[in-house]
Amino acid sequence: MAYNPVETRDRAELRELQAERLRETVERAYENVPFYREQLDEMGVAPEDIQDVEDVEQLPMTTKEDFRDEYPDGLFAVDDDAVRRIHASSGTTGKPKIVAYTEGDLAVWSEVVARSLKAAGVDPGDTVQNAYGYGLFTGGLGLHYGVEELGATVIPIGSGGTQRQVELMTDLESDALACTPSYSLYLAETAEEMGHEPAELPISTIIFGAEPCTDPMRAEIEERLGVNGIDIYGLSEIIGPGVSNECHEAQEGLHIWEDHFYPEVVDPATGEPLPEGEEGELVLTTLTKEALPVLRYRTGDLTTLDYDTCECGRTMVRMDNVTGRTDDLLIVRGINLYPSEIEHVVLDIEEVAPHYRIDLYTEENMDVMELTVELAEDFEGDEAELREVILERLSNVLSFTPDELDLVPSGSIARTEVGKVQRVYDRRD
Repeated sequence: MAYNPVETRDRAELRELQAERLRETVERAYENVPFYREQLDEMGVAPEDIQDVEDVEQLPMTTKEDFRDEYPDGLFAVDDDAVRRIHASSGTTGKPKIVAYTEGDLAVWSEVVARSLKAAGVDPGDTVQNAYGYGLFTGGLGLHYGVEELGATVIPIGSGGTQRQVELMTDLESDALACTPSYSLYLAETAEEMGHEPAELPISTIIFGAEPCTDPMRAEIEERLGVNGIDIYGLSEIIGPGVSNECHEAQEGLHIWEDHFYPEVVDPATGEPLPEGEEGELVLTTLTKEALPVLRYRTGDLTTLDYDTCECGRTMVRMDNVTGRTDDLLIVRGINLYPSEIEHVVLDIEEVAPHYRIDLYTEENMDVMELTVELAEDFEGDEAELREVILERLSNVLSFTPDELDLVPSGSIARTEVGKVQRVYDRRD
């Protein structure tokens, strides 16, 4: 059952709503954000030229560099006294991307997160343990207010303190856990060390986001913890978590809440729109944001779009799980690879644990890749044979093998309790 009737609206009616909101957004951006006014004037596009959603292709694209160039508030469309909250991206280089919310924006955010939670299978009255970080990162507070909007109970424990997480989860009989996919596996390991059987913990749903999660990793999460693993997607520049979410009925792509966020998929190299079903870079336009309207934001995330009606009854388009990022592309001796591609191949092997790292460095002016893979906890086989299996699959699927492949015992690769896990260490000159 949908949280909001708009989730099952006829697509023709939805398109009319999108067109109306797009016109309002472009006008708001033109009138109140000098950056967009200059961009549109240079392109010879006036707000009245935008009448239907197909006209979105006439609009300029926005990038993360634009956010940093306009730091801190050059993209804001309202005066300071209308801003009720400030967040910032979790970027690790340069200035953070500052984002703002009016009271109306916060209401929309809470509602789309509530939709997402309902789609994930969370019901009013359930208890959700929120292990996303609170603070400037949008994950913690974004999920928090969505849980309350839904009418569920939130445990605002935040990230880290894993033993305490397990204790509270057990004592309070939490129904759902919100965290990154890598952290859910770390929690399972910690629970086991504490004498718990991870699959017997009370949670039945894990809502994971902030990191890509391949199908093999999802399968590992679901099996080890005995849960339904549901993917949530969002980014600070658009609103935070709650841009899209998988439904528990199908788990075949994430429904984008199109009444608030208009999606496109474009060729990462040219920026040209791609047809339905073809993989490319996700581009999003906000349709209702007041403090920070964003036109055609290049997310950097690689995905596809599927407009077929889902078995859950929702008519809103589904995006595939993010397979990688345009800025995560590894170019090693002229070969293009995404870490998620390597992960998908390696973690599909039963004898391998869902933990790996990639080290890149230069040796005699040549790129060198070292792949470290952790063995499954119960591995008792022949490491030499397993190494050959891994190398053969990488060669067959990706036409590439690393220069070095290290197999290490279970627990050897560093875990993280806070933030996103780092998989790639690029030390090339």
